[in-house]
Amino acid sequence: MARVNIGGQAVLEGVMMKGKNYYAVSVRKADGSIVTETKPCTSIAERIKLFKLPLFRGMLVFVESLVLGIKALNFSAELYGDEEVEEEPSQFEKWLMDKLGDKGEKIIMGIVMAFSFALSIGLFMILPMLIGAGMNHLAQIPLFVQNIIEGCIRILLFLGYMKLVTNVKDIKRTFEYHGAEHKSINCLEQGKPLTVENVRDCTRLHKSCGTSFLFVVMIVSILVYSVFTTQVVWQRIVIRLVMLPLIAGLSYEFIRWARIKPNNKIAHFLSKPGFWLQEKFTTAEPDDAQIEVAIASIEGVFEYEPMS
Repeated sequence: MARVNIGGQAVLEGVMMKGKNYYAVSVRKADGSIVTETKPCTSIAERIKLFKLPLFRGMLVFVESLVLGIKALNFSAELYGDEEVEEEPSQFEKWLMDKLGDKGEKIIMGIVMAFSFALSIGLFMILPMLIGAGMNHLAQIPLFVQNIIEGCIRILLFLGYMKLVTNVKDIKRTFEYHGAEHKSINCLEQGKPLTVENVRDCTRLHKSCGTSFLFVVMIVSILVYSVFTTQVVWQRIVIRLVMLPLIAGLSYEFIRWARIKPNNKIAHFLSKPGFWLQEKFTTAEPDDAQIEVAIASIEGVFEYEPMS
């Protein structure tokens, strides 16, 4: 399997692909045309060498992927909504635009990101911990067992959430584009020409998938929180927040190792839960039109950053 320095993300009616120094977002508009936007995206790691070291690089990748993903989603949402009636900006949005101009949009994006991140932490980190702590009040449970129960609750909440969102029409379409993104990258890694026919024959599962990363995060969190733990609830909340960067770094190192060791039996076995998650929840088989969008996004990157 060839090493390909490119990753991606599904967006509304499109795909974002990212190389080392450029990213491209391709979106299928209502009239059937494909619009592609390519922009530079040099990592902070190029200036701060600390973030090239193990663990630290995973922390940075997590943050940069989140920021870039929000940008790509906003771009696709703007194009996707071109044919729809535009919503009137709220009074708060108008006030920000009047006071701060172009910076107002960035501030709104930052607020949305902060709110989304806080909601995710509360739902998938804090809530399972509080449930576990409540169970401990009913019956004294050893801390290690309590952390395992908490981790299982976290996984069940995540799977339940994924099951719910798959019933939303736009989300279903996004999961199909997610499949097109994976198929296109797998086609490149197999050294095949990037055509619809070749991409169609590739698997929609990939070891470096972001949803697989989230699943690994939940497993790693059980181990980390079992080492750094206490019965005091507020201290446990602080520990969970402080340890998140470490958990992200460890999870990234595993995903990275599994990707560069494709023939390793241990890596393949440990990647199976992520593959199952992709197969059952977060990817679906795309049609040829969706594959064309994924190919256009890759070509948008390679136009400025040829594949080595």
